[in-house]
Amino acid sequence: MKIIAFLLLCTSISVYGQAQQDLSHLFDSTGPAHPKVLYTYKGTRIIMGHSTDMLRKHELDFRVDHRFGDLGGEFGGSKTFYGIDNSTDIRIGLEYGITDRLMAGLGRSKGSGEQRQLIDLLVKYKLVEQTQDGHVPVSVALLGTAVMSAMTSEEDPHKAAWFGDASDRMSYVAQSIVSRKFGDRLAFSLSPTYVHRNRVGYMDMNNMFALGVGGRLKVSKRIGIVAEYFYPFRSQASRDYYKSQGITFYNPLGVGLEIETGGHVFHINFTNSTAIQETQFIPETTTSWLQGQFRWGFNISRRFTLFGKKDWKK
Repeated sequence: MKIIAFLLLCTSISVYGQAQQDLSHLFDSTGPAHPKVLYTYKGTRIIMGHSTDMLRKHELDFRVDHRFGDLGGEFGGSKTFYGIDNSTDIRIGLEYGITDRLMAGLGRSKGSGEQRQLIDLLVKYKLVEQTQDGHVPVSVALLGTAVMSAMTSEEDPHKAAWFGDASDRMSYVAQSIVSRKFGDRLAFSLSPTYVHRNRVGYMDMNNMFALGVGGRLKVSKRIGIVAEYFYPFRSQASRDYYKSQGITFYNPLGVGLEIETGGHVFHINFTNSTAIQETQFIPETTTSWLQGQFRWGFNISRRFTLFGKKDWKK
């Protein structure tokens, strides 16, 4: 039961792949009658979460994501050079386009919650592609992520980083991403999300739903302004308990600048979330914009074509 959500998502990806031919009559966006919309976003991420954009077949993406410390507040300011002296999370990953609609990735991140040293495996499938003539009004992608903590177990069995067995190290994300590009400059996304963590602290939630909202405004040919927000549906009982312990949860919010330079996509962003993984920043953000507890960070994406350029020309 602990990995049902992730297995269901992977199964649905397989089923959709087998049913692609049956759906082609409704969602055929490859022919000249229904040209597809290109580059809803410039990369596979908006800021914190995924976009509906995919890697092309045989394309390899080397990614570095970095979050610094608080700019202001108790732990920010000049004493930490406005957060630059502190890194709250770092992720390095490789992602590969298996087909134009299916990609997979592997990453390693520091982690920002109680569980650290995170290894993640992701699979993303593009189910539907928006067309320029409105025949298909939106793009839809499905995402599944499995995350494992490789850290040494804590000795206190009440902590989220105490691992009684290997399954306690695992967390999962299942997400559908729906996006629409309005004209040449504006894009908007909704991301219903399910997070399951096998091991959590007392009165925390193993299962949590969230809704993500994101957007992009094109400023020039290579520059865009991006924003993203997640609303986690945490129970009131859980909120009240943690508030009594001096812990308040906040909704993750990020804004940033997206810059494309040749084979690179570079994000400069500001977020209140300290973590990079969805399994952490959605349920565990305890830092507030209003208290100066936001940080600047960056995402760097460098793409390489391993082989198969002839497929691009087709």
